[in-house]
Amino acid sequence: MGLWNREKAAPAACAQLRDASRHPFSALDGYVPLGRGEQMVYRAIREGIPVVDAAISKLVRLCGGVSVLCRDAAAQEGMERFLRTVPTGRGQRGVQSFLDCYLDSLFTCGRAVGEIVPDRAGREVAALLCGDVSQVEIREGNTPLDFTLCARGADGMVRPLPRQELLLFTPFQPEAGSPYGVSLLRSMPFLAEILLKIFQAVGANWERAGNLRFAVVCKGENGAAAQERCQLVAREWSAAMQHSREGSVRDFVASGDVDIRVIGADGPLLDSEVPVRQILEQLVARTGIPPFLLGLSWSTTERMSSQQADILTSEIDAIRRSVEPVLERLCELWLRLHGYDSRMEVLWDEVNLQDEDMAAKAELYRAQAGRLSAEMGDRR
Repeated sequence: MGLWNREKAAPAACAQLRDASRHPFSALDGYVPLGRGEQMVYRAIREGIPVVDAAISKLVRLCGGVSVLCRDAAAQEGMERFLRTVPTGRGQRGVQSFLDCYLDSLFTCGRAVGEIVPDRAGREVAALLCGDVSQVEIREGNTPLDFTLCARGADGMVRPLPRQELLLFTPFQPEAGSPYGVSLLRSMPFLAEILLKIFQAVGANWERAGNLRFAVVCKGENGAAAQERCQLVAREWSAAMQHSREGSVRDFVASGDVDIRVIGADGPLLDSEVPVRQILEQLVARTGIPPFLLGLSWSTTERMSSQQADILTSEIDAIRRSVEPVLERLCELWLRLHGYDSRMEVLWDEVNLQDEDMAAKAELYRAQAGRLSAEMGDRR
């Protein structure tokens, strides 16, 4: 009978609320490359990983610096003024602003689209604009040399755009089976998703470790009295924490066997330096930018830095060759509209990643070598 008279133990009060936190760039989760619907994924990568965004911005700036040499001397001054003052939309002027937007779309989306806008009389180039590549589709012709730029209308039908001779299109490293080109970020979604998960976990762990949470446990008592005592301890502990937030100090005093611990203090934070660096090495290698240009202090010798700079210079030259036909079409059209000889040459500024002191020394060494060669020739 004594079993039925035993006082029932009071239920323990417990609560656990945890948000299913994920990184804000959810477009990277479950990504499958489908060819033309990944622009939002690539934009999320640039927004979520500053190193990738900085690398593309530096590539755009390094690829800039263009001028044109005309065969007709009378057209040279007008061509320079046109390249410097042509409107490019949104308050921008000059072919350099158009080239920056064009290259940004080329790297991010794998292709770039532009449009030459003539005036009403058709005798002058009124503007040079970049287009949205997500609104343009390509319809291939009977031969690999024939293709038409199309757009989807309000009725959902795809129709060719008018005035194809005024449209500019450049694919970035196109593959044999697709005319759309390949984004510079195509191989990054998998690693970018892992990197963002690490950053999200680091933030959650620091929130747990930095914003302390306490567990107050009263031992050795059961029943209604224990429940009432726990509620009293909880109120007093809450009041003590509230006074701490207000800037005053209030001690907490409790009688009996009371155990106070910090929740999560026993769980160490995982070291993220090694996996983050391994992933960043892969991402930076795809952009072709030397790590020291992005502020990454990885161990690099002086000779290695020089070799990386030379490799980057060759990469920039290759990118310039891909957009040079667009500039040639623009300049040739302007020359024909004004009755000049359409033959011209696109000149790029020299890519120089060295210090001014090193460049001056290199110029001095070249001059000395030339003088010695001339002296040896005279002696012979």
